[in-house]
Amino acid sequence: MSTDRTRPAGRRDQSGPRSAPSGPRSASSGPRSVPPQRSRRLQPHRPQRPHQWFAERLLAVLSGQRPVHWMLGHTIGEAYDQLAELAPSTPLRATHGSRPVLRHCRGAQPATGVVEAFASIAAGDRVRAMAFRLELGADQRWRCAAVELGGERLTAGAPGPR
Repeated sequence: MSTDRTRPAGRRDQSGPRSAPSGPRSASSGPRSVPPQRSRRLQPHRPQRPHQWFAERLLAVLSGQRPVHWMLGHTIGEAYDQLAELAPSTPLRATHGSRPVLRHCRGAQPATGVVEAFASIAAGDRVRAMAFRLELGADQRWRCAAVELGGERLTAGAPGPR
């Protein structure tokens, strides 16, 4: 019989356990077991669609979480000027301490190189709608061409809905 307490009875090789026990245990505690590992299915990474990417960024700018120049180069036409004028009023700002989050975002492609999308944004118990249009440029990059909130078109000089 072996006098080594870390080696099971009947084991004759000299290798011990991979790690030594952390301390003495009583007979009532039973054998130590490693919790089973959850098997995680590795799913291939699916990149975000352009309308989802833009919805997150428009929300960040219109809620005051990011500066409007963050969208520079991602807008065309008057869309950047509209965002620059509207961003200080933060029409999608947090209400009662709850940060606005993107709930749903869907897009449709009415023509080649165009995506018209809508998103619902929640902040606390308030839900807002946002619609926007993306156009694919000659350089194969999507850019925002128009933005609407809650049915009212965001135009420069007009105050956002409150």
